[in-house]
Parts: sequence; C-alpha cells; structure tokens
Amino acid sequence: MKPVLDPASGSRMFYFDREDERVLFGDIRSEEHVLCDGRALSITPDVVMDFRHLPFDDGAFKVVVFDPPHLSNVGEKAWMGKKYGRLGPQWRDDLRAGFAECFRVLEPYGVLIFKWNETQIPVSQVLALTDEKPLIGHKSGKQMNTHWVTFMKSGKEDDVGA
Repeated sequence: MKPVLDPASGSRMFYFDREDERVLFGDIRSEEHVLCDGRALSITPDVVMDFRHLPFDDGAFKVVVFDPPHLSNVGEKAWMGKKYGRLGPQWRDDLRAGFAECFRVLEPYGVLIFKWNETQIPVSQVLALTDEKPLIGHKSGKQMNTHWVTFMKSGKEDDVGA
C-alpha cells in the first residue's frame, strides 16, 4: 500500500510529480476533456473511488490529501466544473462523510492536508463539518481565497476508525 492517499485528485494540478509513486491517486471521475483554451484535461485516477466511502482499512495511510470539489453553483458543461468537479445540493453531508472517511483511513498521528477555495462557500462552513481540530493553515492566491489546512489525527489507538 502506498503511504499517501488523495481520494479526490482530479487532474493532480498541484503535484510537483503527477505520477509520484508514493501517492495513490483516486477520484470519482475518469474522463478526458479539452478546455476552452484548447488545453487537454485528463482525470485518470489510479483507482476510481468515492471519498464518502473509501475502500480501505482503518489506519491504512500516513497522509491523506483532501481537495474535494468546492463549486456548488456551476453549469453542467462549464469548464470550471470539468476542471474542479462540482458539489451537489447535499454538499454538507458529502463533505462531512468525506472528512470522516479521510480521518478513518489515517493511521494514528497521521496527517490530513485539506485544500479549499472559498469562492462560493466560506472555509468556516466547511471546517465546521468535522470535529477534528486543525493544526496549521495558510491562505494563498491573488484573492487569498484558497486555504491550505493541516490536521493531525489523534494518536490514541481507540481513535482509529473513530
């Protein structure tokens, strides 16, 4: 098993090496598109998976990178939706389940790196969907709308899968 899981990797945009052998790349989509500027967009996960129901044992990973879709208001054919994915009307339930699954598959003291762009939904509303306590965070981008938040799972053995 690889030590890092990215269950919503999309086109792996922020990776230095989009084929990094340490990472198990997952996504609910496997598709190819040509964007409005003519560039190819390839979403080719190692494993097709739903971050709400991860097919892994408790404590299976040292690191989880969680970058779920952040757009709730985007058209079916819009390039932004193709590039970043889209949230459904039940996005709170979906993200709550995603956080729970990501923490479940982390080993004790494992690290969860969470990325969120709050163009449509404030990061405070999203962080409220988990009881886990963030460790550090950083805003980035021209508008300072992208948040990188790092969590560390509890080291208590009885917390594995909790």
